[in-house]
Amino acid sequence: EARRPIDIAVLRLPRISNFTDFTPLEHHPALGVRYVSKVGELGQPDLVVLPGTKNTMDDLLWLRQNGLETAVKHLAANGTPVLGICGGYQMLGSYYRTWDGKQCDFIGAIDYYTVGSKERMIGNFLFECLPESGGSTVVGFENHSGKTHLGRGVEPLGTVLAGFGNNGEDGTEGAHYKNVFGTYSHGPVLPKNPAFCDHLLTTALQQRYPNLELQPLDDAAELAAHNTMRDRLLKK
Repeated sequence: EARRPIDIAVLRLPRISNFTDFTPLEHHPALGVRYVSKVGELGQPDLVVLPGTKNTMDDLLWLRQNGLETAVKHLAANGTPVLGICGGYQMLGSYYRTWDGKQCDFIGAIDYYTVGSKERMIGNFLFECLPESGGSTVVGFENHSGKTHLGRGVEPLGTVLAGFGNNGEDGTEGAHYKNVFGTYSHGPVLPKNPAFCDHLLTTALQQRYPNLELQPLDDAAELAAHNTMRDRLLKK
């Protein structure tokens, strides 16, 4: 089969959750979506995705033992776009500290850390991306007990309009540093947010093909779903 313009490698974590976030991407004519479980399968993709997980610590250990942790950190450092979602987002940071003080070092692709809390932050939420992350609104569902705090020089992906976001305290959601993006948004984050999806895919496409433009698709159904949830959360 001929290589499609954008090669997306989704890490097939043993305890992957919300894997339906990526199913619609498999039908996009410009995207080649691969599910990777060994470092030898990773290669040089245009976009790496760390999905959500039902057990962040165990899946991080799996990444560490099979070499994918080091490979992803190397790709991120050299400009390959990387997207982390929920547990995958937490993994891209420096460390996780449990509410009772136990600490585990994470991948360290971006300077931020997460601290566990006894209460979960759950529900539909809405945020607006900063201009350098496309400037669109993103709707999704968050379900996390960890509170993420960004380090110096790391911009949030966006600002919270409804819900909790990174920590429920400072109004930030996600992280964006160079070509690495992270968010707590499931829901699914890419199919329900075509403007953000296009920004991410354009970022990936232009790394390999600087003069090639992403061809538009009919996003009417996706935009209708997006706008309905956006308006509901804004109580319009």
